[in-house]
Amino acid sequence: MPVDHYENFPVASILMPKRLRRPVAAIYHFARAADDIADEGNLPDEERLLQLEAFRDKLARINETPATPLFRHLAATILQYQLPLQPFHELLNAFSQDVVKKRYDNYAELLDYCRRSANPVGQLMLHLYGEATPVNLAYSDAICSSLQLINFWQDVAKDWQIGRVYLPLDEMARFGVDENQLLQQNCNEDWRKLMKFQIQRTRQLMLQGAPLGSVLTGRIGLEMRMIIAGGLRILNKIEAVDYDVFHHRPVLGPLDWVIMLCKSAPYSY
Repeated sequence: MPVDHYENFPVASILMPKRLRRPVAAIYHFARAADDIADEGNLPDEERLLQLEAFRDKLARINETPATPLFRHLAATILQYQLPLQPFHELLNAFSQDVVKKRYDNYAELLDYCRRSANPVGQLMLHLYGEATPVNLAYSDAICSSLQLINFWQDVAKDWQIGRVYLPLDEMARFGVDENQLLQQNCNEDWRKLMKFQIQRTRQLMLQGAPLGSVLTGRIGLEMRMIIAGGLRILNKIEAVDYDVFHHRPVLGPLDWVIMLCKSAPYSY
């Protein structure tokens, strides 16, 4: 499940095969560093965009001798596993978008963001596993987009504090919810209906990708099933607090991990 503040990344899991931990870490550190540029500290937006552009330049010249350990490790991983560069570029595009785009007019816009902020992670993992078939990639995209949405629904209050709203604006209007309600953290009936709609749709998206957990075998398959079970568990927890994520941000505790493991047998969703 998510690690630290860069979500949707199965790095450092005890289930990850030892041979893959180093390449996964190289990809993670690239994404983490770029995400930090977009989100951390007090840099002006112009400086954030310049630094992300520098990352793009280094990525474009990855076949040369990289100047920093981060890019040297990444270059070695890309070469060894013949990883495509496009997912890395998509991640950088998403991080740049986070700097300048703070609202999403509709669900299609939000999914397009997920396509670049989350889906590349799963695509790269499948390439590492040697399982990047078209069907598997489609399953993975559904899982990763769902995980990204789950993170948004967990962090409505946190995102509001940094000026971001990921709830689609047209759906907020449809359910009678406005940004003043986010400011006041008002969990009224309109809010509950809006969040119920989001949770149900996100669960359906996760279940669309769930067969990947059975397609993949061994420890990798178990890891994937745990990720899926964890995402679904968070959605259940949001429902359990009656959608009041303002005052009850759902997290996974020890009992949840036991439940997730029980639910991680193939076809148990």
